[in-house]
Amino acid sequence: MTHSEENYIKAIFHLGSQGEEVISTNAVAERMETKPSSVTDMMKKLSEKGLVHYKRYQGVSLTALGTKTALSIIRKHRLWEVFLVEKLDFTWDEVHEIAEQLEHIESEKLIDKLDELLSFPKFDPHGDPIPGKNGEFIERDNQLLSQIPIGSSAICVGVKDSSAVFLRFLDKNNIALGNKMKIVEKEEFDNSLRIYIDQRELNLSQQIASNLYVKMIKL
Repeated sequence: MTHSEENYIKAIFHLGSQGEEVISTNAVAERMETKPSSVTDMMKKLSEKGLVHYKRYQGVSLTALGTKTALSIIRKHRLWEVFLVEKLDFTWDEVHEIAEQLEHIESEKLIDKLDELLSFPKFDPHGDPIPGKNGEFIERDNQLLSQIPIGSSAICVGVKDSSAVFLRFLDKNNIALGNKMKIVEKEEFDNSLRIYIDQRELNLSQQIASNLYVKMIKL
């Protein structure tokens, strides 16, 4: 497969994970930042390779082979992100673009060795699950911080927005995976939150709270 074909397969998988069984070519075009006509041409190629089910004017979905391929690409991407953060001291806002390049490496032996070197991590630096060699992965039953009741405690387990600018904001405010939080107050006017996080007080906008995944805990 070409790098472009792999990128399309991964895009369709991510769009499908948002709840849509059949993805429109316009949705794929928007995610890939290209024209719908280019998507149509690519879907025909991927269909010929048995990677997608495609019907003109109806949309596209991954075949079993396409899903397996997507999970393999995602596994490589997220393992490389862990490696870059844990072994090379990259920050979590730097690793995505580099992992986008490394995910196209074909050597299965290299990726298996990488997985072993990292002690078989289950989640990447952003809290996203890492598929195993056979495509299995752990789904977390997470909530957004904005959904947590006042007075509740939670631990930060992931981010919904993994853009560099958002991750830099979190670094600037010393918010990271594993931080324990307690919701102290919710502002009626704009739904902003006042929280205690690792023994300090912090005010967060609704936009920030709506992009942090947390797991409820008891303190």
